Amino acid sequence: MEQSLNPPYVADTAVAHDNNTTSTSVIWKVITASSVGTVIEWYDFYIFGALAAIIGPVLFGSKGKIEDTLLGALAVFGAGFVVRPFGAMFFGRLGDMIGRKYTFLVTLLIMGGATFITGLVPSYDKIGLAAPAIVVVLRLLQGLALGGEYGGAATYVAEYAPDAKRGYFTSFIQITATGGFILSISVILITRKLLGEDAFKEWGWRIPFLLSGFLLVASYYIRRQLHESPLFAKAKATGTTSKSPLRDSFMNPVNRRLVLIALFGVTMGQGVIFYTSQFQAFTFMNATLKLDIVHSSIIMVVAMLLGTPLFVYFGSLSDRIGRKRIIMTGMICGALFTVPLFYGLKAFAGPLTEITPATVDAAGKAVPAVMKALTPNIPAMIAMVFFLVTFVTMVYGPIAAYLVELFPTSVRYTSLSVPYHIGNGVFGGFVPLIATAIGVWAAAQPAGTFAKEHSSLLGLVYPVTIALICFIIGMALMKDVRNVKLIDEQQPAA
Repeated sequence: MEQSLNPPYVADTAVAHDNNTTSTSVIWKVITASSVGTVIEWYDFYIFGALAAIIGPVLFGSKGKIEDTLLGALAVFGAGFVVRPFGAMFFGRLGDMIGRKYTFLVTLLIMGGATFITGLVPSYDKIGLAAPAIVVVLRLLQGLALGGEYGGAATYVAEYAPDAKRGYFTSFIQITATGGFILSISVILITRKLLGEDAFKEWGWRIPFLLSGFLLVASYYIRRQLHESPLFAKAKATGTTSKSPLRDSFMNPVNRRLVLIALFGVTMGQGVIFYTSQFQAFTFMNATLKLDIVHSSIIMVVAMLLGTPLFVYFGSLSDRIGRKRIIMTGMICGALFTVPLFYGLKAFAGPLTEITPATVDAAGKAVPAVMKALTPNIPAMIAMVFFLVTFVTMVYGPIAAYLVELFPTSVRYTSLSVPYHIGNGVFGGFVPLIATAIGVWAAAQPAGTFAKEHSSLLGLVYPVTIALICFIIGMALMKDVRNVKLIDEQQPAA
């Protein structure tokens, strides 16, 4: 039976549903409505990280050291990642008890509202410590909301998709994270070019945050057209939903084991590869290699646009050959080739040129010279980032289908969301902060030491080690589930 997404059809009530007979047009409507909101939520989450170098002095004072304000901004950015697992538990529970649709409507409103308000917060120089305190609260709200977003969107799409093409259809949800990053960089770049460097640093950086308010209204309207997932509606009508999703997810020994395998054998490594290849690469080019933000933005956007079709390719391929071998291949490639590719970025960035000489300000404080890499080999750097993005598409493209098929409908939202957001929010989300902190420590070591000589890249030891550990665990324990008939499952497979 075909289900229309528009009234008078009401999927929130009892419905006979076989996802293998759902029309393709309905599935595409579901994917579009889910993806638009998810792209906006990722956009909201990413713009803070992309503007960390500018926001740092705003939140921690314009007189502070650049390294300290950058680390402070990255720490505030990381605060949102810490609470993502708690958001996954809170909203996952609601999604498994009340429904998928209404839960990710709430997450959308929280995320968009917090981002819009961030654009209105006064600077540290005007209100002191209240500035970073307010933004930390807003970042925590964003993290909680994002913790409930991905699991809802992935589950919603998967419960419509036919069993034999679940990897293909859910891979379009995987594009949304990269889409949000591309959108955030593009908006920042356009705003910066239109306003000029000085105006953008003074007040123009707020525009990408304020724009979120308009995007929120549009995406909320689109999602309002959705109805509840028919598989969940059927489970609710037949009384097979969980009354305590948290207990059933983590106290049931079979399901708990699957959650742990999903975390330490899949999402932990996927998270560090994702954030290293996108966020850390962008931060590295701006803060370490001293590229002009226009150049670094072009490199990231072009590389990610070239890599985006591979999310769908590997998602579709996983329907035919299995999820495990694709995810694990991407994992080991990330562990082995990330450092050489970052060395390639460094080599192709070109020499530094002094733009403004070192001087002393009116208070007698030393002002360091401003250095820029003015002649980067942009095509070669695009190629380096493209290879990094390829690893992301291999581990990320099939992962939604893998996680959805791992857990039963009654606890799917909760059981999927928690390992995903610990892996991405904690292990992955802190890649920029940990890698930058290690680099700052290494740069302060005595001349001639290994740490000093390789300080710009030493921080990569963190994501590489995590990816390698995850690969070993995943190869040993991860089962190659695929094309599971979701309508029939009752309990997770052992």
